[in-house]
Amino acid sequence: MTTTNATGAALFDRRTRAVLDELEAGGQYKHLQMIEGPMGPSIDIRGVGTVDCFCSNNYLGLANHPEVVEAGIEGLRKWGGGTASVRFICGTFAAHEQLEHTIASFLGVEAAYTFVSCWTATEACFATLCEPGDVIVSDELNHACIIDAMRLTTAIKKGVNKAVFKHSDMDHCREVLVKARETAGDSGVIWLVTDGVFSMEGDLGNLPGLRTLCDEFGAMLVVDDSHGTGVMGETGRGTHEYWGMDPSQIDIFTGTLGKALGGGAGGYLAGSSAAMGMIVQRARPTLFSNALPCTVAASAAKAIEIIAREPERVARLRSNTEKARTGIREAGFDVLESPTAICPIIVHDTAKAIAMSKRLLEMGSFAIGFGYPVVPEGEARIRVQISAAHEDEHLERLVKNLVQLKAEFKA
Repeated sequence: MTTTNATGAALFDRRTRAVLDELEAGGQYKHLQMIEGPMGPSIDIRGVGTVDCFCSNNYLGLANHPEVVEAGIEGLRKWGGGTASVRFICGTFAAHEQLEHTIASFLGVEAAYTFVSCWTATEACFATLCEPGDVIVSDELNHACIIDAMRLTTAIKKGVNKAVFKHSDMDHCREVLVKARETAGDSGVIWLVTDGVFSMEGDLGNLPGLRTLCDEFGAMLVVDDSHGTGVMGETGRGTHEYWGMDPSQIDIFTGTLGKALGGGAGGYLAGSSAAMGMIVQRARPTLFSNALPCTVAASAAKAIEIIAREPERVARLRSNTEKARTGIREAGFDVLESPTAICPIIVHDTAKAIAMSKRLLEMGSFAIGFGYPVVPEGEARIRVQISAAHEDEHLERLVKNLVQLKAEFKA
């Protein structure tokens, strides 16, 4: 028995090291940067020094806002580390109740429920609410949490089907929905799911077009607005607000507390009270996993309060984004067009994207190079992300460094 285990361990070690060595040799190995201070427009990285940060989802600059920090500290003092169990077993802290009411009110829906991550929330959504005969229809570039949630749901609930349509292609989406309706029949529900803001492209889901198709085919519209909540629309309510849509036109929102809403961690589902009731009663992450830490819940509630009272943060983000996009183009790079704070610079080759991002870091601008499998083969990019906390000097240094980068890499 001991020999068998040792052989298995040795085989795993050889196999794993071969993959890691190949990644290192190909210039595709991801090295973690150690940050030695709070997240902000400039950060301190161990062994590098102070650099301007253009890779965080801290869109509104709230991750280290004094009120957000103090709310988290007070939450820790008042409620301690957490529930130490599942909410339905040991009870729910008032911090969770307050946050869920705050999220629902902010989005304009009946109810919300929080999880330790948006990934967990998305898994809970489909695996709980879908039944045999249902069909989940997804944009091909949706976030990995949606893709894996679909795989999980179809695996554990036999009879649930899935289908994919070409990115933001309404004609192809309609074709897929025609087949989905045939599969679902009169008793099955069609779930049409999209990102509000696509995190790698930086473009928007066509929510008005998708809503029209949902109405035509009797489908439910689910929007993962992790990169849109707090960012898009005049008051930061999200991508639906940007499109001028009423919240009632979105059947279920999924989202995160780990980006614009304080930057800590955690995720949520929001929608009808009936849908959230099912999540409380049946969702496995609800029944078998601990609650969101109270310190995070308190910080996130305070972040939403700040966004509601200071919409100028959203306006500042838009202004900074326009300046950044103009500067990137003037530096000689192509940046994918969109109204979002995500500015992808396409360089195609993964090793090149990683090498360019390393050089940018040496120059003092921290932006990450992404390649396969995060994005499709041949579409590697440097993703520049803008924050309302950036000052003109940060943006000017970025553009200066990009000009030098283009010259060095002949990009």
